[in-house]
Amino acid sequence: MNVRGSDKSPENQHENHISHGSETGTGSLPTRPTKSWKTQTCTYVCLSMSGHHPPPCTPCAKSDSPDSDGKRNDFYDRNLALFEEELDIRPKVSSLLSRLVSYTSITQGAKEHEEEEICRTLSPVCQSPNMGTLMGVYLPCLQNIFGVILFLRLTWIVGMAGIIQSLLIVIMCCSCTMLTAISMSAIATNGVVPAGGAYFMISRSLGPEFGGAVGLCFYLGTTFASAMYILGAIEIFLKYLVPQAAIFHSTDPLGNDSTLLNNMRVYGSICLSLMAVVVFVGVKYVNKLASLFLACVIISIVSIYAGAVKSMTHPPEFPICMLGNRTLVRDRFDVCAKTVVRGNVTEPSQLWDRFCLPGNLSTAQCDDYFIQNNVTEIQGIPGLGSGVIRDNMWSDYLQKGEILEKAGLQSVEAHSPVENFLNYVSADIATSFTLLVGIFFPSATGIMAGSNRSGDLRDAQKSIPVGTILAITTTSLVYLSSVVLFGSCIEGVVLRDKFGDAVHKNLVVGTLSWPSPWVIVIGSFFSTVGAGLQSLTGAPRLLQAIAKDNIIPFLRVFGHGKTNGEPTWALLLTGLIAELGILIASLDMVAPILSMFFLMCYLFVNLACAVQTLLRTPNWRPRFKYYHWTLSFLGMSMCLALMFISSWYYAIVAMGIAGMIYKYIEYQGAEKEWGDGIRGLSLSAARYALLRLEAGPPHTKNWRPQLLVLLKLDEDLHVKYPRLLTFASQLKAGKGLTIVGSAIQGNFLDSYGEMQAAEQAIKNMMEIERVKGFCQVVVATKVREGVVHLIQSCGLGGMKHNTVVMGWPYGWRQSEDPRAWKTFINTVRCTTAAHLALMVPKNVSFYPSNHERFTDGNIDVWWIVHDGGMLMLLPFLLKQHKVWKKCKMRIFTVAQMDDNSIQMKKDLATFLYQLRIEAEVEVVEMHDSDISAYTYERTLMMEQRSQMLRQMRLSTTERQREAQLVKDRHSLVRMGSLYSDEEEEPVEVPPQKVQMTWTREKKASGPFNASRLFFLPLARDQSNVRRMHTAVKLNEVIVNRSHDARLVLLNMPGPPRNTDGDENYMEFLEVLTEGLERVLLVRGGGREVITIYS
Repeated sequence: MNVRGSDKSPENQHENHISHGSETGTGSLPTRPTKSWKTQTCTYVCLSMSGHHPPPCTPCAKSDSPDSDGKRNDFYDRNLALFEEELDIRPKVSSLLSRLVSYTSITQGAKEHEEEEICRTLSPVCQSPNMGTLMGVYLPCLQNIFGVILFLRLTWIVGMAGIIQSLLIVIMCCSCTMLTAISMSAIATNGVVPAGGAYFMISRSLGPEFGGAVGLCFYLGTTFASAMYILGAIEIFLKYLVPQAAIFHSTDPLGNDSTLLNNMRVYGSICLSLMAVVVFVGVKYVNKLASLFLACVIISIVSIYAGAVKSMTHPPEFPICMLGNRTLVRDRFDVCAKTVVRGNVTEPSQLWDRFCLPGNLSTAQCDDYFIQNNVTEIQGIPGLGSGVIRDNMWSDYLQKGEILEKAGLQSVEAHSPVENFLNYVSADIATSFTLLVGIFFPSATGIMAGSNRSGDLRDAQKSIPVGTILAITTTSLVYLSSVVLFGSCIEGVVLRDKFGDAVHKNLVVGTLSWPSPWVIVIGSFFSTVGAGLQSLTGAPRLLQAIAKDNIIPFLRVFGHGKTNGEPTWALLLTGLIAELGILIASLDMVAPILSMFFLMCYLFVNLACAVQTLLRTPNWRPRFKYYHWTLSFLGMSMCLALMFISSWYYAIVAMGIAGMIYKYIEYQGAEKEWGDGIRGLSLSAARYALLRLEAGPPHTKNWRPQLLVLLKLDEDLHVKYPRLLTFASQLKAGKGLTIVGSAIQGNFLDSYGEMQAAEQAIKNMMEIERVKGFCQVVVATKVREGVVHLIQSCGLGGMKHNTVVMGWPYGWRQSEDPRAWKTFINTVRCTTAAHLALMVPKNVSFYPSNHERFTDGNIDVWWIVHDGGMLMLLPFLLKQHKVWKKCKMRIFTVAQMDDNSIQMKKDLATFLYQLRIEAEVEVVEMHDSDISAYTYERTLMMEQRSQMLRQMRLSTTERQREAQLVKDRHSLVRMGSLYSDEEEEPVEVPPQKVQMTWTREKKASGPFNASRLFFLPLARDQSNVRRMHTAVKLNEVIVNRSHDARLVLLNMPGPPRNTDGDENYMEFLEVLTEGLERVLLVRGGGREVITIYS
């Protein structure tokens, strides 16, 4: 479709400017002479500069041709007129497709790649990745997998575990990595995988907390892996290549191990420094060296196979000297015999001198075992056709210090001095199947080497699956065949000889190789160096990816690097951590630690794939189709099993480290929304739970107040009474449901921005007050309607509020506008109609903050009427919070004249005992007294004020004067004003007609004077008098008993059925709570909320 007619769309100019800027930043635009492009919504001009990247396109001047403008506008009007007002947020398909043309290795417009977009737009230094499957994935994986274990430990593992168990170890480890690679391939092909590899895949699939925790563990594992490879290279260097290079030499024969470790520390540190310099210079040099190192690996492996084939007919000559059935260290003597004949004279050999006094053939001062057993020589490499495979089929685990013995050789047990044990080849560590699993597993852990450098791959979605699976297949076949070949060609005691002491200090696997053992020694040295370089290359990039995501604050500095993106600071930290591994200096101690870190990473890769598959997320569309959630679960189970098989205590420590990092990110890290699988899993779990809850209301034992807190906002959209949230947090203590709602007066279309601002203000206040819950703000034409909407619609399914918390309408007496208290009473009626409980904290500004502590005091409950038991439950819940924890609970109940107060007290104490609530019980007797004059006076003033303000539509000034007059009259009767409260905003009050009764004499006496109303005999409503009497009497009793209480909980009487008495209802509540500092008025929801049953 020709879209040139839409070039002039002003709505898309900014958008397409960004798009072209991105294209020019990568250098992907054609470098032609001045060229005008009209495939976007604005015409752009790009000037090419020879030898330079083209600059970002700039908008050119619009065509001066009125005809072209008319045609384009006409075309635009006819085709896109319906959408013209939304094109700034919903771009045309042509605009979207033109942006996708420049798509390379990042998602267009994704938030987590804004830095890469800026780099592509502004920095001409940025280069697009260009590494393919072979150089980018396959070779790094081969080098990491074919590392130190194959050449230094595999023969020893076969000797200890036997062929059967060794094959089992290899199959377990390689199956685990293959299943992980399948899961990783599915994740890697489900979208673009930028730098970070495994970390990126886990974090975007399982969330920043899991991603950061596992990513850091994997980073530590990769860093220690580089140390392990370096230690392996130094072991080859000092043991087999140049033993004379040792700096430290032991004078004590028993101190050889410590001197070897010190030598490895010195040379390891030097090697690490050199490798770090190579990596710092550039990854391309590592890739160039990679080919050389891999060639050494391939030649070494081929030489092993060649030597095995040659051993069928011409096995290599590596004789083993045996004393009885014990293996001797071969480099301590020249001839494998007790005596030698020189010139027809029998002389003691060097071997004799090792076990007896030198130069003396007398057996009196010889080792008993040496005298009673013969010295024999056996072939160390019998060859492929010798049948030695039968002897090596089964395991032969040893304890530390146990001498290597060959079964089948005759031996006489005899005492041998301790110092002579140095002449035998012995086990340096205790071995078991689980230990060998932990040592071997790092040899299968190079599968992430390609994904760690995914930012350098031309097409990561294709290269990672193909390269990784091919590498695992190749290495698995090599490992399996090597186990069989080693067991078929090499004598068992030689296999169990870790350092080749029985074969003249030769590398054991080297004795089998052809044409020379040096091929293996040199090849294995370079392969371990190459694997170390690959690990040192991948680890800093992984740390840089974690730092750039900004989920761990203290790692931000490691996100920076050189201008070409090389992670300089991350490389420095990696070198320091690797130096710690070098200082450990023992290959066998470092390997199980690596196994834990890698297994944990693989476990979560499998978990990520399984979660995404089972959730059937719409975005889960991997190009790699050969996966299934059962395979992922199998891989996850194998990873977990291998962790505890190899070392259960290391597994617990690794999980603890990951858990601490997880919690740190959860509490201190930045909030990220990556659409990860854990969010989807939470959504599915929430949906399932909500559907289960829908079956019916919760049992009384499970009932807890699920709060809807109604907040009032001021003109600046700030929370007017934040202590309501404080009280809610103290009551809930993080349990159950809390919804904080507010209503804004206005039109939704006009007030949407105001609503969002109000939501943000409430969320900020909730965070300050540590309220865990949800926020909901509604816009309604009247605040009263908005509150009703909140009461009706908040919550979802079974997770709905059952209790409403709202503030007291302060200043309702002084306000000319009844809107505030009418909204209050209407809310009370609505909660009652909806069968919801209601709590009204009065004088909430005096309530304690979360930082205060009450060290003493009482929480007084005035249980006047039974309302479902909420009055007993609320103090118990409050006392769970640290603010109220040390307060004591007192329960007061009211006894009438015909009640037995003593029996009531006993029954109440028994009831509380069965409720398992500790409280002091008191029964207050209220005697039947006459209605006092004060009660009549308060009732009269209440009615007079109400009637005056309704009858006479006074001006604002006159109303204030009359209200003050009533207040002054009241102060004469009882000293002190009731309250000094805040005022509500005024609104018009519709006049209401109220009939007043006058006596004939007073009516004829002259004109009406408002001040004389106090002395007019009004026809008072007797129900008002009775209610006022109750309020006054209860208030006297409550103030007398609870004037010093920290909190008073009180039954809240319901509003009158007749709405004409609403103002009187407010006065009754004021009188009832007068003189109390903190009051919580409570109304039940019409159901029992507490039970004596378990």
